[in-house]
Amino acid sequence: MNAEKGILDGILVADFSRVLAGPLATAMLADLGARVVKVERPDGGDDTRAWGPPWTANSSSYFESANRSKESVTLDLGSPDDLELAHELARRADVIVENFKVGGLVKHGLDYDSVAATNPGVVYCSISGFGSAGGAELAGYDFLVQAVGGLMSITGEPQGGPMKVGVALVDVLTAKDATAGILAALYARSASGLGQKIEVNLLSSLLGSLVNQASSYLATGASPRRMGNAHPSIAPYELLECGDGPIAVACGNDAQFRKLADALGRPDLGADSRFATNRARVENRPALVEELEKLLATDTAATWADRLAEVGVPAGKVGTIADGFALAAELGLDPVVDVGPDAPAQVRHPVTYARTPVTTYAAPPRLGQHSDEIRRWLHEEKSR
Repeated sequence: MNAEKGILDGILVADFSRVLAGPLATAMLADLGARVVKVERPDGGDDTRAWGPPWTANSSSYFESANRSKESVTLDLGSPDDLELAHELARRADVIVENFKVGGLVKHGLDYDSVAATNPGVVYCSISGFGSAGGAELAGYDFLVQAVGGLMSITGEPQGGPMKVGVALVDVLTAKDATAGILAALYARSASGLGQKIEVNLLSSLLGSLVNQASSYLATGASPRRMGNAHPSIAPYELLECGDGPIAVACGNDAQFRKLADALGRPDLGADSRFATNRARVENRPALVEELEKLLATDTAATWADRLAEVGVPAGKVGTIADGFALAAELGLDPVVDVGPDAPAQVRHPVTYARTPVTTYAAPPRLGQHSDEIRRWLHEEKSR
């Protein structure tokens, strides 16, 4: 759909996925210039079209967050005629992305083995909640995986209950894993001519994203606990109270802490044996926080944020999502792109490419918006 050629120009993606992880992965492929044909049920389409508020002129802002620059065709896989068109689309596709229940496409002849029999070059990405082995029958939802996978156990205040992250983070991480896997498989295909099946699941993507927390468990056998906004291995790396509210301070090394101590008018803290090294600061965190907050209480969070940033201390006032977009714009990151007069703006593709920039974005499609032309195209391909 992109008017200008992108990195994936000429790549056809058949998107049989819905909700977030799969659609977000295919949206990123669309950003890169792939043609993405989104296959939707005639009776309502992607579930997220009904997930509101907020609502848009098209459907919902949730749907629009993961479906830009795609073409929508409605196909009823229970109809022999529509199923035949779905088979033709799969035969033509370079990439197929699906998140049906494990094995759910076998009865339609749209599973990997069936498709690869006539399209050996296909890169076929299956996304599930818990994999295709022991977890094949388990329903996979981001909220559930955040709970059972341990993310909630390390999110929230120490004395509070388990807490989910404020966005469907596991779905997003899985989408990025799926995109990386698809691109790697396309690269491998350029040498062998053969595609392959890729399996991605929410639980594995979550565990792979726990990084230092997972490593801590594997090294010690003890599960990390909730620490609020504090870091288990770095201090100060948390929210600290100023005169009118909190500020985020992230001292990643001893030199930054000494700069912080100097800026607060207490250079002696940088030489104090309790605080001179990161290890000592972590061991003496309560005393450290008490000392720092006494000094920070003398002025506002905004004033301290500016003052600390000027001397090279990573610090900032806690902001809203609106503040985040404003900061990105102020820094020249151009965070928002226009996708047309009848659709809300979208977040810009997060990667900058020096030679092949992402320059074209299209509004998320209305349900079945491209059905007629895609059906004609598929019939034409069948007749060749």
